[in-house]
Amino acid sequence: MAKAAGSFTVKSWEENTYQELDGDGKLTKASIAFVMEGDLAADAAWDAVMCYRPDGTAVFTGYQQMTGQLAGRTGGFVLRADGEFVNGEARSRWEVVDGTGTGELAGLTGSGSAVASATPPGSYTFEFDLG
Repeated sequence: MAKAAGSFTVKSWEENTYQELDGDGKLTKASIAFVMEGDLAADAAWDAVMCYRPDGTAVFTGYQQMTGQLAGRTGGFVLRADGEFVNGEARSRWEVVDGTGTGELAGLTGSGSAVASATPPGSYTFEFDLG
């Protein structure tokens, strides 16, 4: 498998609570836009649902659409991103959704991870196979 690494910054973040939970927890939906730089140069749009615990930590899951270049190839793909926000850091695990690669990224498979703190940029690593 090939490896990619780089950084990302948040362009926009819109998050709304749809359910208050007993004990100061809540459920939210978020739409987030990122700019990825490095070996993966892409615009990313992520829709996620989040569960905030009473202590302010959270778990989240969602789908992230990438459009740009990976390893010099142009196209797009969708990642499933699951993670947790604890101690001021959001850590997520990525998995390419089979069959979502388009353009020169058709057939893409892979997985990776990302971490972000209050101080941008965040960082990512990604292992992939272009088939």
